[in-house]
Amino acid sequence: MAVPAAHEFHWQSLARLPNGRVYHTLSELGGQMYMLGGCDAAGRPVAVDLYSPEEDRWISLPPMPTPRAGAAVAVLGKQLLVVGGVGEDQSPLKVVEIYNTEEGRWRKRSALREALMGLSISVKDGRALAVGGMGADLLPRSILQQYDLRKDVWALLPPMPTPRYDANTHLLANKLYVTGGRHCKRPVKAFEVYDTEMRSWTTLPTMPCKRSYGGIIWDPDGRLCLLGGLRQGGGHQSSKFTKNVNIFDSNQGCWLKSDETVAMKTKRADLCAASLRGRMVVAGGLGHEPTALDTVEAFHPQKKKWESLSPMAFPRCSTSFIVTRDRLLVVGGVNQVPSSANEILYIKEE
Repeated sequence: MAVPAAHEFHWQSLARLPNGRVYHTLSELGGQMYMLGGCDAAGRPVAVDLYSPEEDRWISLPPMPTPRAGAAVAVLGKQLLVVGGVGEDQSPLKVVEIYNTEEGRWRKRSALREALMGLSISVKDGRALAVGGMGADLLPRSILQQYDLRKDVWALLPPMPTPRYDANTHLLANKLYVTGGRHCKRPVKAFEVYDTEMRSWTTLPTMPCKRSYGGIIWDPDGRLCLLGGLRQGGGHQSSKFTKNVNIFDSNQGCWLKSDETVAMKTKRADLCAASLRGRMVVAGGLGHEPTALDTVEAFHPQKKKWESLSPMAFPRCSTSFIVTRDRLLVVGGVNQVPSSANEILYIKEE
């Protein structure tokens, strides 16, 4: 399949956020983009906003009853379930709230069993699966819990073999893959999968290296791609930015050999990473420059090389991003201070 050429990718600046923010969560529902939680330059929680692509404008929504940052968000029908995160006092939260997009109002739902931040959440058959997290004691959890919206009940499922927070989760058919994460600020190499039908965990081959703040892409062929990040040094060595790429083939059940992958052009961490029309795309992040990066590159699968794309107008890291209609929307983030930038990467074929 032919993929878009590098010169066919273009950036467009869109309506800026009402204020700069970071640690927010971006979710799509019905073609509208919901910006939930986060904090401003002073660390204060910010409002809930909706971005309308048709009108290119932000609309303020009723605030969450419990202000928070770093929350996990699940789309359940026409509602947005907001779970855990960090409150105004910088402590983990157990409060769960749901926003009904048709009614335009919030409701409190059954709380978590304990206060947690750094949860990862996925949706399977209309139920939310919340994985791991870090408690108020700063220790990671191995908990797996399932939320039933109709009954408003959290149920405990078999725990993960490896406790962690800030892990990446991805659902493929009836399997929930859990990659990486952290344990007491140190990156975790564990890679595990939960079978939702058998209700059991399987340990997969560990990640080739310990890294944090890397990009993660699941491509259309069911391959997990780990891109860049901060690679943990051994012993007393400090962590270093990397441009390495590791790929796990879920069909074969193994990581590709190093000579079967191609490193990115630029070392970077805390980046934006997505798959667009058959090409892996990475944008922004932090590298060896004194400020955030604006550089963008895309992998060409036929040429087997990374190619530079047009840079972002606003260099930044820690963004929220989402792919919608073959376009990559990148919102907020940080470049020394929280950013209000809102840009979209689109493909204009010639």
